[in-house]
Amino acid sequence: MSDLTTLWLAVRTAGSVDNYVRQQLEAKGFLVKRRPTDGMSPKELEKYKQELKREAAEARSLRAAAWKAHKANHIVHVGEGVYWNDADDLDRFDVPQPEERQAENGLPPLDSPKKLAEALGLSIIELRWLSWHRDLATGVHYRRFTIPKRSGGERAIWAPMPKLKKAQRWILREIVEKLPVHGAAHGFLAGRSIATNAAAHNGALVVLKLDLKDFFPTLTLPRVKGLFRRAGYREQVATLLALLCTESPREIVEQDGKRLFVALGPRCLPQGAPTSPAITNAVCMRLDRRLAGAAAKLGWRYTRYADDLTFSRVRPAEAPVVEAAPAAKPAKGKKAAAAAETTPAPSQAPAARLSKLLGVVHEVVKDEGFIVHPDKTRVARSGGRQAVTGLIINGDQGPRPPRELRRRVRAALHHLAQGKPLPEGETVERVAGLIAYIRMTMPQEGERLYAELQKVTGAAAPA
Repeated sequence: MSDLTTLWLAVRTAGSVDNYVRQQLEAKGFLVKRRPTDGMSPKELEKYKQELKREAAEARSLRAAAWKAHKANHIVHVGEGVYWNDADDLDRFDVPQPEERQAENGLPPLDSPKKLAEALGLSIIELRWLSWHRDLATGVHYRRFTIPKRSGGERAIWAPMPKLKKAQRWILREIVEKLPVHGAAHGFLAGRSIATNAAAHNGALVVLKLDLKDFFPTLTLPRVKGLFRRAGYREQVATLLALLCTESPREIVEQDGKRLFVALGPRCLPQGAPTSPAITNAVCMRLDRRLAGAAAKLGWRYTRYADDLTFSRVRPAEAPVVEAAPAAKPAKGKKAAAAAETTPAPSQAPAARLSKLLGVVHEVVKDEGFIVHPDKTRVARSGGRQAVTGLIINGDQGPRPPRELRRRVRAALHHLAQGKPLPEGETVERVAGLIAYIRMTMPQEGERLYAELQKVTGAAAPA
């Protein structure tokens, strides 16, 4: 037990800081008995004043030590604009029987910041340091770098520093990965992948694809905190867990020779934290349930891979095959008008179904606090190329990489076999990665391509 913890136990035993200070002053001989000064001589009065000064100085020292001990055993504050109360009383946002909820999901019973700190292998001071929020900071617990986007531009990645990363890995392993996830989710889950996501839409007559705009920034601190509260954790622990898993998007600026990290918005899930992907799946549980239910009701299938929503429709097995009928004389007059009102054009029914689905999807997505990207809605019919999470699903061959990607790999292997340099931007490591990607859905083809790569380079097998 640390000295500060021992000190705080002494304060609690005394009943309050004031009682503790008074007891210590008396025990150390600093407590001065108050008496009237009217009859004191100048010498006695001066002595009495000096005694009071020594008592006041000692009292200040004792109170400072007690406050330091309090801060070593309590969070006290977590930064600008974040609500915190050290009182551990229940409130109306607690789920009924929170301990039972934790046990149902196999979660660790964390009923206080101290228990959370112990589970993470941190002191209260370190836990507060990792959780602290500032809009303008001279340092953060993340390292920033960028990667190119497929659509152009760059994507900012915020990778946590080692101490925070260790805490996040514990939260991921012990809490987040144990939270319920809908079966329609295919991203960032063991046994699920872009291949399982695409396979769910095999044999589709029509595929509808949508993207959720600003997916990670949409999942802000209050939403992440709400997830942990629903898991059975109370106000204090849920707040700290959410702070450990979120950070504000920031811009790095130089001012007066100092590097400053300026918050550009509210705290949200950072791309680069190990906890972020799994948290998105848990937060999207209700979104997935509602969209899957609505899709099934309208005759569609639904999956989600991160921020990619995919719906597909197949021809019902019981649908009759309509054969061509012999030509008939065109109707005239009232008969023609009646036929026009009651017989839709062949394309109207599918268009109406698609329109209805889109309306429901937009309504549900908005109601769940997300936004459909206005520029990333795509419809692919069976007559054209259908791709889901980058894999082709046309025909009965199952999901597979695009033909041009396989051609690209074969071209690179040909260059290597001929002793020629690889095309610009291509590397042996990248070719090996593409082969591993092919092998995921086309194992025989992937093994054959890898054997060729190994023959010309001796490269190690991709995992």
